[in-house]
Amino acid sequence: MAAVAEGLETESAAAEDAARDAADAVDAGPGVPPLLAGNRLSLDLYPRGCHRLLHLCAQQVPQLLEVEFLQLSSHEDPRLLEATLARLPWSLPRLRSLVLKGGQRRNALGACLQGSLTTLPASLSGLTHLAHLDLSFNSLETLPACVPQMCGLSALLLSHNCLSELPEALGALPALTFLAITHNRLETLPTALGSLSTLQRLDLSENLLDTLPPEIGGLSSLAELNLASNRLQSLPTSLAGLRSLRLLVLHSNLLASVPASLARLPLLTRLDLRDNQLRDVPPELLDAPFVRLQGNPLGRAPPDPHSPPGTPVVPEMPRLLLTSDVDSFPVTPQGCSVTLACGVRLQFPAGATATPVTIRYRLWLPEPRLVPLGPHDSLLSGVLELQPHGVAFLQEVGLWLLFVPPRARRCREVVVRTLSDNSWSDLETHLEEEAPKRLWARCQVPHFSWFLVVSRPVSNTCLVPPEGTLLCSSGHPGVKVTFPPGATEEPRHVHMQVVHVGSRGRPALLEEPEAAASPLLCLTQSGPPSFLQPVTVQLPLPPGVTGLSLDRSRLHLLYRAPPAAAWDDITAQVALELTHLYARFQVTRFSWSVLPLASSVPPHPPVCTAYLTPQLPRYWLWYTTATCVGGLARKAWERLRLHRVNLIALQRRRDPEQVLLQCLPRNKVDATLRRLLERYRGPEPSDTVEMFEGEKFFAAFEGGIDVDAGRPDCVEGRLRFVFYSHLRNVKEVYVTTALDRKAQAVRGQVSFYRGEVPKEVPEEAEAARQKKGMDTLWMATLPIKLPRLRGSEGPGQGASLSLAPLNLGDAETGFLTQSNLLTVAGRLGPDWPAVALHLGMPYRELQRIRHEFRDDLDGQIRHMLFSWAERQAGRPGAVGLLVQALEQSDRQDVAEEVQAILELGRRKYQEGIQRTSLAPGDLGPPGPSALQSPEPAQA
Repeated sequence: MAAVAEGLETESAAAEDAARDAADAVDAGPGVPPLLAGNRLSLDLYPRGCHRLLHLCAQQVPQLLEVEFLQLSSHEDPRLLEATLARLPWSLPRLRSLVLKGGQRRNALGACLQGSLTTLPASLSGLTHLAHLDLSFNSLETLPACVPQMCGLSALLLSHNCLSELPEALGALPALTFLAITHNRLETLPTALGSLSTLQRLDLSENLLDTLPPEIGGLSSLAELNLASNRLQSLPTSLAGLRSLRLLVLHSNLLASVPASLARLPLLTRLDLRDNQLRDVPPELLDAPFVRLQGNPLGRAPPDPHSPPGTPVVPEMPRLLLTSDVDSFPVTPQGCSVTLACGVRLQFPAGATATPVTIRYRLWLPEPRLVPLGPHDSLLSGVLELQPHGVAFLQEVGLWLLFVPPRARRCREVVVRTLSDNSWSDLETHLEEEAPKRLWARCQVPHFSWFLVVSRPVSNTCLVPPEGTLLCSSGHPGVKVTFPPGATEEPRHVHMQVVHVGSRGRPALLEEPEAAASPLLCLTQSGPPSFLQPVTVQLPLPPGVTGLSLDRSRLHLLYRAPPAAAWDDITAQVALELTHLYARFQVTRFSWSVLPLASSVPPHPPVCTAYLTPQLPRYWLWYTTATCVGGLARKAWERLRLHRVNLIALQRRRDPEQVLLQCLPRNKVDATLRRLLERYRGPEPSDTVEMFEGEKFFAAFEGGIDVDAGRPDCVEGRLRFVFYSHLRNVKEVYVTTALDRKAQAVRGQVSFYRGEVPKEVPEEAEAARQKKGMDTLWMATLPIKLPRLRGSEGPGQGASLSLAPLNLGDAETGFLTQSNLLTVAGRLGPDWPAVALHLGMPYRELQRIRHEFRDDLDGQIRHMLFSWAERQAGRPGAVGLLVQALEQSDRQDVAEEVQAILELGRRKYQEGIQRTSLAPGDLGPPGPSALQSPEPAQA
């Protein structure tokens, strides 16, 4: 750009130069896209948005005079951005909303990057109609001088900048109603802020404020004031003058006292004072229902300053409030209370560590490989990792984890699960509820590793002595297990879980509206599987069924013991004793085999291969409308536990060496592909495969493509998945190849298969695909293609198409060379799908080409035509088939051009016979250079 290269002498000259250069650059292209949508112009997501806007201004498009809303990215060259903004008062005189945000780009860790905007041109004060200005996520260190001069401004957003102070001139905005300056470096506020009599919402959270000016009490119209996460130690009494205030947020500060006058604000509905240093609050605030005081040392006596000589002074425990850009904090023997940016809280008591320790944390997304779930568990939080792993504390550390309330709470409990001694276990957990949608799971931890919150069925455990005992379910009192005296010689532990099946799901399992079932009982034990005396199990009868009126032929007791995948009907093997509400039966064993409780701990991050709870034998009481079970047990198991999924492999557009592997339920494949369309491209999904929840399957790269073996979930070059139906099973991997992609593209495939990892992937993928039984290998193979490395593309890239030179046709009827086919491809345009169908191409192949080259129409046409020609090479009549397809697709003009090329070939063929007097059988096909196009023949 000339304006950027030569420097900006004046703003108007720079704008004209930039506009002229941008116009030249765009005129050389296909044309200006339809960017205008009514009175809105959104350029924040377009590359080179400033160039596009300058081009529209240079063309003097009349629709610009009607534009009222403009969005422009600040990830542009600063000088070009300033030159573009200088044109706005003249090109967009009716502008009411201007959004100049950064944050559209992210760094390697996924954090939003600040925009390059550091100032604004003075001419922007000429936007007399401007009412909304958003400068968030930029690099502003001072407020631009033109902003206080925008007298009509009603909303000003300055969040996520580098502002350390505000000018007094800010008070000269008479119409301002909303001001947001969060995540900056403000240490003081200007006194003129109190003159903003129309201000209704003020957000100053996440700054470095330690005091407030008394003039803040002059904001007579203020309804919401947010001062969270600052360093305030006291509040001015003038806050009592905010008679319109409804919401006052002061959490995560250093307040030691608050004025009692806040309780007398007439409209105040919420006062958030959490996580401060309040030891005592006025009675008016202590009893008010709208005050939040959690996290304060209420009632604790301050340290005594008049202690006798020689008495050690116990320092007050420090409090740390971490922002989102901090991932570590120090802990000393003094202890501390820490609040992470994600809402997690930790409390290190004094003496927890003997030496200073630096703690690091990270919040992982809940990927299946990080989540150890049992058959009936559900995940309620992300995975919190605290390092260093395994560090032992002298006193237990308090941990508060935020979690999402579970949908179903009946007979379920919330626990914190952690990795300890090479196995996952559940900690004793207490719940703290601050609001209906803000819940904490509190526990005490002796060491650090990974932590997550899960919802599981209520668990009950008892120690069975030789004298016998009774085990009752705390979630459902009607479920009991009675151990008689002499049932065991050595004490053993018995574990019970009761799972409720919803009333809506029960009829759907059997497709019978009157079917009913009792709760599902899961039992396991330590020690030998058999008991010396029969154990009595009591289950409640299914809902709506009583023991006095039921038909015994319809009542069935189902039993399943791992590793069997189906349920067994054991009604005839036990003696069911029925009462009015319950069914009782006796068993001598709970399980045919007890699985080990431990699982190996892989390298960071943890990969879940099996949950620690043993596979539980289950008892289920069913009441059906049929007199015979008739496959009921197997159908119930399949409906509950079996899922039909598809596997997809997608290639990232901006980074072709990155491949996304994903396992999706069948009904979510199309929606996911549409959602990922802009970022990924890839082949069709695999065939539908039946999988059990928790089942392992593997993905292997073949055909010249190798996966990076340094991943922790990589086993012998194969990526390992664990399928969970209700979680997002996604892996993004970078792939490398041993071949040199500088000269040509590399084609490969990714294969998915279940079971143990074989030493070699079977080559008979088609044969493996036919075996879809539950105990056989299932494989799906999807092709992928890695393009050449960046910068290796040269001229003529589209002509090569990674295909060998070909001649379509024969010597007598004429040839079509590769150059001729390129000419035909350039003439087809949007009519290529009709031509492809008349050529006999399957509709599925047509859709695949559309998906693979969705942003490149020329690539779609060339790929279709050349792939068809490659298959037709050497076959007679191929050229005639092409001419016929063109005529059937109403492209007679292209068909005539092809016939002219063929006629030229036949004429040259006859001339060759007459010149050399050779028989047709002795002739070889003419070279490609002889039949390029009809023009040389006319010459």
